[in-house]
Amino acid sequence: MVAAGDFKNGITVEIDGNIYQILEFQHVKPGKGAAFVRTKLKNIISGGVVEKTFRPTEKFENAHIDRKEMQYLYKDGDLYNFMDVETYDQITLDAEVVGDALKFVKENENVKICSHKGNVFSVEPPLFVELAITETEPGFKGDTAQGATKPATVETGAVVNVPLFCETGDVLKIDTRTGEYLSRV
Repeated sequence: MVAAGDFKNGITVEIDGNIYQILEFQHVKPGKGAAFVRTKLKNIISGGVVEKTFRPTEKFENAHIDRKEMQYLYKDGDLYNFMDVETYDQITLDAEVVGDALKFVKENENVKICSHKGNVFSVEPPLFVELAITETEPGFKGDTAQGATKPATVETGAVVNVPLFCETGDVLKIDTRTGEYLSRV
């Protein structure tokens, strides 16, 4: 159990049957009346963000989130197949659970599967991936003063904005959280 007065950023709690991660919290002591805790919470299953206030003495159950390293095997229609790298057990997840998480992930790469009480709710790709450009238009020198970009399709099918000097076949380092080009490899 954790009291609202002991909230910290990043902890997960169960409130009204839903699992929330605390994004921000603030202890407020008004001139009149009792102190309270103002929070910004993210529902980790639906992704929605809500703001709620609590009395500092209110207690909530800690929600333990399991993050398991698994290998992404392949996609079969709307189903994605993963294998536990330790036990070699395989699981299949629906496209609704996976969402856009595998946009920059190739087959046979490791991801983290997040679950609460055995129910998988999300897939976390690695923070950075290296992907080759499969298709892009040629860049022209002197096109711009600085920082021009062009769209490039990488081997997973995702489209990334890259500098004009990148060509088909180049291997790029990409940040999966933002989908931004970082560098050539």
